[in-house]
Amino acid sequence: MSPLTDTSGLWPGTPLRSRDVAELLRSKPSLERLSRDYPSEWAQSQRHLARLLADGGRDALKNYLTTATGRERSPQDRIEPDRVRAAAAVRRYMTLELVRQACVAHGAGMSQGPIRFGRVNGFVLQRLLFERGLRRKPVSLVLFRAVWPLLSQRRLLLPLVMQQGIYCFYSRRLVRAIARLVNDRSCLEIAAGDGTLSRFLRDEGVSITATDDFSWDHAIQFGGDVERLDARQALRTHAPEVVVCSWPPPGNSFEKHVFNTPSVQLYILLTSRHAYAAGNPDAYTAQRGFDVQHDPILSRLILPDNVDGAVYLFRRRPDAPAALPHRGAETAAPPCTKRPPGPLAPSHREA
Repeated sequence: MSPLTDTSGLWPGTPLRSRDVAELLRSKPSLERLSRDYPSEWAQSQRHLARLLADGGRDALKNYLTTATGRERSPQDRIEPDRVRAAAAVRRYMTLELVRQACVAHGAGMSQGPIRFGRVNGFVLQRLLFERGLRRKPVSLVLFRAVWPLLSQRRLLLPLVMQQGIYCFYSRRLVRAIARLVNDRSCLEIAAGDGTLSRFLRDEGVSITATDDFSWDHAIQFGGDVERLDARQALRTHAPEVVVCSWPPPGNSFEKHVFNTPSVQLYILLTSRHAYAAGNPDAYTAQRGFDVQHDPILSRLILPDNVDGAVYLFRRRPDAPAALPHRGAETAAPPCTKRPPGPLAPSHREA
């Protein structure tokens, strides 16, 4: 999807033309406002910062500041469509602000080495979100709401942990709500990463198996409770009644197999509400056997708020065949299925 071409998620009055965007940026708007008004550009800026931190830490941040602040417009910039230039300007501004904050917070201009949280921010985040190291724990929603706004380095959290395959955090209320949805049925998590969500659900009494193809073994420490199976193999092997997936890769080729597995009665998808960030919208709209519901209450239980999390529940229709062939991205959704906002809207990616 081209930048700033899908305006469905933008706030009313958000500047879209390059002239208006330039005027907005000259007023030095806060990152809070820009992340709210331009969620797509914000997510891309976070990923850019994550790459810088992964590639070279403080040295990479210094180099980016030097090159980005001295960048001049090229002839190519002047022939690009107006909204492309506007989106690029917003991304550049947000990335620069993120990098500057990282440099100020960590003295990146004076020393070398990896970026780290300050003592207070690091201590609070560790106690709030992790058991030890990067082993996550179910988060107290009340405590999170009280503490999170007070942390000066909170914007650095996701860019730092995304290097380890962590894209969100799960509140305790969310985990318990998912456990109630699964109830006593057999459950499978696909693309489980380090198996955090399955571990939380298992502690709530859910009979669940975590699986992953280990394609991210360069970054993720897979525990012994995560089976090495790709999604299609896992679905065939375990024939689950319920499938769970959290933050599947954007444009992936495996989610369509969930809808073609005869045993599956419920698919619980935790993802971003932005189609470019996670999931396969074409697979969701092409399937014929499931009704889909966006659950706004559960969506608000994915942390932190700026990941724009969304929970979708796909329930097999009583009159649906056991499995249907995948018809491809060009197949329209059935008339009786109402498309909720976010990644279930049509996109141009191939399934």
